[in-house]
Amino acid sequence: MTHEVASKTEPVARRSISGFVLVPLVALALMVLFGWGLFKGGDDLPSALLGKPVPDFALPPVLGREEGLSTQDLIGHVSLVNVFASWCVPCRAEHPLFMELSATGEVPIYGINYKDPPDQARAWLDELGDPYARIGADINGRAGIEWGVYGVPETYVIADGTIAYRHVGPITRAILQDTLLPIVRDLKTQSAQESK
Repeated sequence: MTHEVASKTEPVARRSISGFVLVPLVALALMVLFGWGLFKGGDDLPSALLGKPVPDFALPPVLGREEGLSTQDLIGHVSLVNVFASWCVPCRAEHPLFMELSATGEVPIYGINYKDPPDQARAWLDELGDPYARIGADINGRAGIEWGVYGVPETYVIADGTIAYRHVGPITRAILQDTLLPIVRDLKTQSAQESK
């Protein structure tokens, strides 16, 4: 009789041990997959807006700032639009690069603050610095939907009110130097040649 009891508990013990091993392995695999997707540079996501005019929008300023952001601000020059939020960890990681780029004056950077409580957005900018020429507060996320925002951060290269390039995910120094700035420089050169 004890032999039967022992054999019945043996498979149960094996199942619980495999559960203790399987659950952490699955969790680890999901974390690795998520991390890879987040930091691999998801600029290859399709965008129906590439080559089209930016959406028609007008956003109020972020709390503590005087000027918001609208479609009209993006016409007549080459610029970057960065969609960010204070609750976004990758946004914090890329922010020093935008501060550096802003200091060079090479290209104006505009911000769309996405679904952020106003006081948190202001505190974040006050703490980390404000590289943006103008920032619009997209509190309800409506402008983000119109822009086709997949998730923050996202950065767009705009040429005379037209979306020329979209990068989904955080900007790294390599992405900035090898992708974004060459596109900006090419577009500025084209614009200068067309105006001659």
